[in-house]
Amino acid sequence: MTESTVKYEAANGVAVLTLNRPERRNSLGGSLREDIAQAFKQASSDEAVRVIILTGEGSSFCAGGDLKELLRGIEEARPISEKLTPRRDAALLAVYECTKPVIAAINGPALGAGMNLALAADIRIASDNAKFAQSFVKRGNVPDYGGTFLLPQIVGLSKAYELVLTGRMIDAQEALRLQIVSSVESSENLMHAAHALAQEIAANAPLALRLSKTLIQSHLSEIRPVLEREASAQNICFDSEDNREGFKSFLEKRDPMFQGK
Repeated sequence: MTESTVKYEAANGVAVLTLNRPERRNSLGGSLREDIAQAFKQASSDEAVRVIILTGEGSSFCAGGDLKELLRGIEEARPISEKLTPRRDAALLAVYECTKPVIAAINGPALGAGMNLALAADIRIASDNAKFAQSFVKRGNVPDYGGTFLLPQIVGLSKAYELVLTGRMIDAQEALRLQIVSSVESSENLMHAAHALAQEIAANAPLALRLSKTLIQSHLSEIRPVLEREASAQNICFDSEDNREGFKSFLEKRDPMFQGK
């Protein structure tokens, strides 16, 4: 048995799930995606847990995909099952479809898929050193983890286009202005604020909390068909020279030279 890359702590009706891959800036590699899904399953089945806090260990919330693993994957033949239903989607759906309220306490950079993992939470609060970016185009790829579904609903179409098409990084105050997060706290106060909010929510009736969340999500379109379309688009990008160049240039710490191939 390998050790989980998600730390799980539960007390006073609140479960804290901590992405615990700090040596890789909590990037979504190794067993982290599977461990996220398992941790949410555990919290969801625990009747004593009423609210879930998702955060990251170390200086980052989640740096997105592990580019070393991704580059290795696209240079090797991937099984057809992974092309059709990527394993990554289970982690995203575990957060978005969780029946209990989820608070993302964003302790540092949330980039690419890491930003979209945070967007899947119901409420987001950020430390003052958090940063956000839809950095996919800078690597020759397209958003995954439901980014094309979640981001436009939060910031509107025009700003979503801008963030996705530029890959620009924004700071916590800009994220607050765009309503990506509902508050910005000092790094020292972030978890205290997250726990205070979680306790305020947890004091309410569990059935009413679940039904309220379901009612709000019922006004939105289905996320699963969007994940299928994102997977199809990423399959095209994974086969492109530009995607390989995007990954390699990042790892080699140089500007990419995209050729449109």
